[in-house]
Formats: sequence, C-alpha cells, structure tokens
Amino acid sequence: MPQLEKHLVGTPAEEFNFQRILYSKKGYIATITINRPEVLNCFDVTTLKEIAQATQDAGNDDNVAVVVYTGAGEKAFCTGADLKEQEDAILRKPNQYYKWMYAFIEMHDRLRNIGKPTIARLNGMTVGGGNELNMACDLSIAADHVTIRQVGAARGSVAAGGATQWLPLIVGDRRAREMLLLCESIDAYTALEWGLVTQVVPLSMLDKAVEEMAAKLYNKLPECTRYTKQQLNFWRDFSWSMTIGHARDWLALHAGSHEVAAGLRAFRKKTEIDYAAIRAAASTTAPRYSGHIDTRDCPSCQAPMAAEFTFCGQCGKKIE
Repeated sequence: MPQLEKHLVGTPAEEFNFQRILYSKKGYIATITINRPEVLNCFDVTTLKEIAQATQDAGNDDNVAVVVYTGAGEKAFCTGADLKEQEDAILRKPNQYYKWMYAFIEMHDRLRNIGKPTIARLNGMTVGGGNELNMACDLSIAADHVTIRQVGAARGSVAAGGATQWLPLIVGDRRAREMLLLCESIDAYTALEWGLVTQVVPLSMLDKAVEEMAAKLYNKLPECTRYTKQQLNFWRDFSWSMTIGHARDWLALHAGSHEVAAGLRAFRKKTEIDYAAIRAAASTTAPRYSGHIDTRDCPSCQAPMAAEFTFCGQCGKKIE
C-alpha cells in the first residue's frame, strides 16, 4: 500500500492500545467511550489525545458512517477536565494549561470536521466540558436520568471551550446566561425542551435509540450529508475561531490564580467555596498566597501559610 494511502484509511479498532477510552467499530457505527467511570469520565490530557486519534481514524474509515461518543457506566457521560490533574500538574505551572488546551482544541476541531454525522449518547451526568462535548456532536440522545450543568463560574474557570460560544446558538441567549452564570443543573426533559438534546429515552432503551438514529443517518447520501454539516457548522466555527485562541491564553494566564486555587482546593477537600471571603479579599488587598503555592491553615490561629513553613507567620507558634 502506498505510504500516502496508508495514512488515509481506517485501522482495525482492536489494533489501538488506548488507555483511557474504548474504541469499537460495529458495522457502519464507530463508538468512542470515555472509560474512566471511577472519576466520572472526566478527561485528562491522555483522554483528549486518544479521543482525537480515534476520531481521526473513524473519519478515515470509509466503512464508518456514524460516530457515537459516550461514557462508561450509567453515572456519567463526561464531567469535563480532570481537576486532580489540573491541581497536580497545572496549578503550580500555569503555562502547562496552554499546552493542555491545545489537546482540548485539537480534539474538538477533529470532531467538528470529521465529515460524518456524530451522536452524543448521554448515559449520565453531563457537566462542564462534558456538555461542550455533547454540543460538539451533531445530535444527542439522553437517558431520562441525565442532568446537564455548566460549573465554570462557580469552580474557578470560564466555560469558553464551547459553552460560551455554542450555548447561545443552541438554547438562546437568556437560557445560555442562566446556565453559565447560575451554574445550576437542568434535567433531561428541560434539555429536550431547550434543544440541548435531540431525544430523551429510558436508560434501558438508550442503545436502541442510538442505533435507530444511526440507521436513519446511514440511509442518507454521504457527500450531501458532509457538505450539509459544513454549512451547518458556519456559526459554530465562526464563534469558535473568533474566541478560542483568546480563551486559551486567558485560561493559561489565570490557571494559577487565587480563584482557581480556591476552586481546586474546595474540590480536593470536598468543601464549599467561601465566595464572600474571596470577594472581601479582592476588595481590599491581594491574596497573601497565590494558587502557585500550597497552603495550610495554622492549627492555632487558622491563618493561611505556605505548607512548608514550620512556624506560623501570624501567631508565631511552631507547627508540629
């Protein structure tokens, strides 16, 4: 086989040695499953790269007509970025976020430009970047127990990886602002009413519904379908291309900020963010410690200090 042609045909799914996703081809349907149910199918950088690679392969395989994206288990479709990875690898080195975001953008670009119809199979909670993955697909079928939520403004981020761009196009400006500013979840039937999903079915009927929709897509003309997608993507592509570079830079610059650190710390400790304290600190002086430094509270006076300190800088007591 000529070298060029070798790179333009699909590879048997079983030949891939993916660590974070399951990739299968059955007839004309390729399925990409985020296989991290123990962490609610959030995506770390490896997951993003594997989704991108599988997407490119499905696009190259002429036997594949429809690509389905889903999550393992019944609890979560995808809950966005892996916050443990963010805290461990990015908080102290914010420039790493710029590199992480490249993998995120590349995954989305390959998905939108695959040239074949895509279906989001929502099998559980769909949060943050998970909803952006949902919106990036052409059609979406949700199990009736699914909830959808954006959490960026409540947790130390900005949902500018698809949500700020595409939610207004899909659900309208007011509802987009409601989801992005209030960060409250909506149920599957509300999502259906708003146009955020295409269909809602009981979980037991989810696979059948996906197969039926895929069959309808298969029985359409592939070239006409591809160009229809190209035309439909105009406003999504326009809003994405005008903003995603800015988002990548802003998010990278703020990846080690006090607000991000507070959000990640609350996630790690399973506590609520003290929003009033953050606002009070912002209105007076800059935070004593930025997100670049691990902190702990003095057991005597509760003052924050760098984790490596052996004496409290506030009350002077030795830390045991």
